[in-house]
Amino acid sequence: MEKLKGYQKKYLKGLAHGMKPLVFVGQKGLTPTVTKAVDGSLEKHELIKVKFIDFKEKDQKKEMVALIEKETGSELVGMIGHIAIFYRQQRDPEKRKINVPKR
Repeated sequence: MEKLKGYQKKYLKGLAHGMKPLVFVGQKGLTPTVTKAVDGSLEKHELIKVKFIDFKEKDQKKEMVALIEKETGSELVGMIGHIAIFYRQQRDPEKRKINVPKR
C-alpha cells in the first residue's frame, strides 16, 4: 500500500471522528497482546482508534505509534491528544468497507 496523501488522511480523520477507541494501551505499554488486538481490529474495521492511557509523553507515544505501524503494516492517519488513528486497507477487495478517494 502506498503512503496516504494529505487529502486522504483528512477524509479518514472525518470518518474516524465519531468512532470510539477500540484498543487501549495501558501501563504495560505495547505488549504482543496489544499489537495482536490492533492487527485484528484493523483486519475487521480498516480504520481504528488506539488510546494511550498511561503514556502522556509525546516521545513515548511517537515510538509506540511507529512500532504499531511497523508491526501491523498500517499507517498513522492522525493523532489527537492521547488517541491515534490507524488505517490499513483490507486485503480482500470484497470485504473493503472504506473507499479512500484517489483524486
